[in-house]
Amino acid sequence: MPSQFFGLNIAYTGLLASNAALNTTSNNIANVQTEGYSRQHVVQQASDALRIFQTYGCAGAGVDTIAIERIRDEFYDNKFWAANTNLGEHEIKEYYMDQLQTYFADDGVSTGFKTIFDLFTINGLQEVLKASDVTAAKKQYIGYGENLTQYFNGMWANLQKVQKDINQELKLRVDEINSIAGEIAALNKQINVIELSGPKANELRDRRTLLLDQLSKIVDIETQEIPIVDANNPERETGGHRFLVKIGGGQLLVNTNDYQQLECIARPSYEKVNQTDIDGLYDIYWTNGEKFNMYGRNLGGTLQGLIEMRDGNNAEHFTGTITGTGKKDVADKDGNMVSHDTVTVQVGREYLQDLNKCNLSDTGGVINLGNQLYHYDSWSYTCVSDAAGNETYSYTFVLSDSTLNDRRLTNDRVGKQASIGTSIDYQGIPYYMKQMNEWVRTYAQKFNDIISSGYNAYKQQGPIMFTGKKATSNEQYTFDPTKRYDNQQPDSTVIVDATDDSYYKLTAGNFSVLAALIEDADLLATEKDVSDGKAQYDILTEIKVMSNDKTKMSFRGSKASEFLQCILSDVALNAGNAKTLCQNYKNISMSVDNQRISISGVDEDEEAVNLVRYQNGYNLASKMIQTLTEVYDRLILETGV
Repeated sequence: MPSQFFGLNIAYTGLLASNAALNTTSNNIANVQTEGYSRQHVVQQASDALRIFQTYGCAGAGVDTIAIERIRDEFYDNKFWAANTNLGEHEIKEYYMDQLQTYFADDGVSTGFKTIFDLFTINGLQEVLKASDVTAAKKQYIGYGENLTQYFNGMWANLQKVQKDINQELKLRVDEINSIAGEIAALNKQINVIELSGPKANELRDRRTLLLDQLSKIVDIETQEIPIVDANNPERETGGHRFLVKIGGGQLLVNTNDYQQLECIARPSYEKVNQTDIDGLYDIYWTNGEKFNMYGRNLGGTLQGLIEMRDGNNAEHFTGTITGTGKKDVADKDGNMVSHDTVTVQVGREYLQDLNKCNLSDTGGVINLGNQLYHYDSWSYTCVSDAAGNETYSYTFVLSDSTLNDRRLTNDRVGKQASIGTSIDYQGIPYYMKQMNEWVRTYAQKFNDIISSGYNAYKQQGPIMFTGKKATSNEQYTFDPTKRYDNQQPDSTVIVDATDDSYYKLTAGNFSVLAALIEDADLLATEKDVSDGKAQYDILTEIKVMSNDKTKMSFRGSKASEFLQCILSDVALNAGNAKTLCQNYKNISMSVDNQRISISGVDEDEEAVNLVRYQNGYNLASKMIQTLTEVYDRLILETGV
């Protein structure tokens, strides 16, 4: 039979349970505005009944307060992280695509390509056509040509600045990942220290989840929490947990108390991927030296948006089949001839066959030959045309002496795939810069061919008008006619080395007007025949036709004058997609967040109801104790028990 004071103990347990519930409600109300806080509740269960050997069996022993736990649904956390990852990616794309739209704009407020090109091909040309023997008219026309080159120079600088900004932001995001990883590892340790002794570390878990929310916007994340069991009794859980955080498609970042760090390492100039890339683009590595998979399909988040904007090439990277290996003697820095391995790669994709579209680095890089990496110093382009006019295209790379090339190149590479860079199916900065280069090279070739075929006021054959500035001197390229790859004849071979004075050297960044023409406008050719009079302008008529006739000069199937429409259509499409997807994922993440808040968030009205409910419970338990006190008074004082 239980003690006479058994009922008092039962009331006491009810008092403790109600008190714990009131304190928990108070804590919930205090944190109603706290970001990331999860509503907590008291877990109670009936105490084990006592067997009293009476006819009515067992007697209830009150209530046990088991734990105070947070109310959280991990399913909604995972859904939110997935939506937040997509939101982070498209937010960054929307931001930078808006910048590109601003740069390419020609809306009356910003002077863009169409305005400048019309001044050059319509207004300026019309004045020369009226008076082709007037030096001032020709000088003005050349000035409009300078404006055109300066437009492309400015656009090149703007896009390189955007690429530089993206590169710097990439490093900031990597630093942010490292910081969050360190904080999560520290929280894991604190959580295990507390939970190994029994209670739940609710507030620490909330802080960890909030950090994971932040991390999910930067990169795709996966989490896994594994209970730690007693080594001597695998069925007994110790209360501690092993907590894993993986990023970017399964790459381990945090393992309970331990975490890995990432670092950004700038590419040296001899490892550039694209001719248009700025110096010092970052590659991401783990601090143990292993390369982080920054081009993985599941990278996700702001990191993926930044990388696709910085390196996106519209899936137009260098790729081909190895057809041969060889040797080539190359002079070293002391002038001594040193033998280097060479590899020839045949290409079949249209954008690799036309050197005007080539974006290979001219300062060396890294080439993948049958899944083995090698450094190369230089390359040459070869086009072989047979008697029937069928053409085959290949590139020959001269491999360099480096630690990466400690293995010799052997013939077992023949027949395997070769590639440079990574196929990134997004139109990022390299894509738009490559498009500008293609237009500049194609237009300069066609224009120069026409203008240099005529005669000027001195009855001399006119010089070219458009050229490029050399990077290492104040000189300009003259474009060796033997290094032309656009008018090849049957049964012939054209070889163009990366160092040759060819149109490959012309970029939107170094695009310029021949200095001699700027100094003396009368050098500009206007006559097709040396016997024509000074007032002849048939050469200029050909130029006018070329600018508006896609059979004379075509860019992406359009006329030369439609360059801006082609580029803007790409920019507008990508900007529109980014804006739409950004809004969609913002709505999704908000919807999922509202769902999880409805479960884990603090509702003021609900807590007010709980406050009254637990207060009533506390009052009843107190009343029960008071009643039992009176019973015990009567029992002890008046019955003498």
